[in-house]
Amino acid sequence: MRSGLQLPLLGVGALRLAWRNFMVWKKLIAAGLLMHILEPLMYLLALGYGLGFFIREISGMTYLSFLASGIMVSSTMMTASFESMFSAFSRLDQQRTYESLLATPLTVDDIAAGELLWSASKSFISGTGILLVAMALGAIEGWRSLLALPVIFLIGLMFAAMALNITALAKRWDFFQFYLTLFLTPMVLLSGVFYPVASLPGWLQILVYWLPLAHAIEVVRPLLTGQPVQGLLLHLTVMGGYLLLFWYSATVLMRRRLFV
Repeated sequence: MRSGLQLPLLGVGALRLAWRNFMVWKKLIAAGLLMHILEPLMYLLALGYGLGFFIREISGMTYLSFLASGIMVSSTMMTASFESMFSAFSRLDQQRTYESLLATPLTVDDIAAGELLWSASKSFISGTGILLVAMALGAIEGWRSLLALPVIFLIGLMFAAMALNITALAKRWDFFQFYLTLFLTPMVLLSGVFYPVASLPGWLQILVYWLPLAHAIEVVRPLLTGQPVQGLLLHLTVMGGYLLLFWYSATVLMRRRLFV
């Protein structure tokens, strides 16, 4: 049994927990996919064609293409975050699922890693759906866009790890509003989803590039629009660093929360 500040251990138990969560979600898959795909579709239609009528081209692409890549990444972030917050908190606090799981050979490390794997998998399913919708609308073209899918899974892992820290600290449902209002929403508005980060003041651009969503968009957008990816190693390093740091801290906090 691992405890305290030891590094997380990734075992087969994490895969079992992720599969368990998938089997539960499978019963609600229709409603889940509708929610995760319909809202981004509305943004694409309303803003992509609405604002796109006035903004013919941006950063060398149509506004619809520019927006589609941003919406795909931000939706991945939101799906992973909501699963690691609201659904995980329900399993932790309301249903007491984790207490039951700890009576099996699973460990706290398995639970934390399993939640991350499942949240990333769910966001990957959602992101793939949005990618297919964007292709149908003509917003992105070419098989090169499929290279974005592994990056989408990494993005899901990263934001799931960050959100799981909030879950481990939460005592009530309303605690999540601080994270949503003070962190996730500003990232969506500032990180290049709706307009280029370069249009912001210089000091604000520096601040934005400390945010993980901006790096995620800088990788995915070129892959979806056929442009070269600038600074790929830097962006992947930043995202990988966020993932490892917050996976570790989430595991430590979960150990303390579950008193194991």
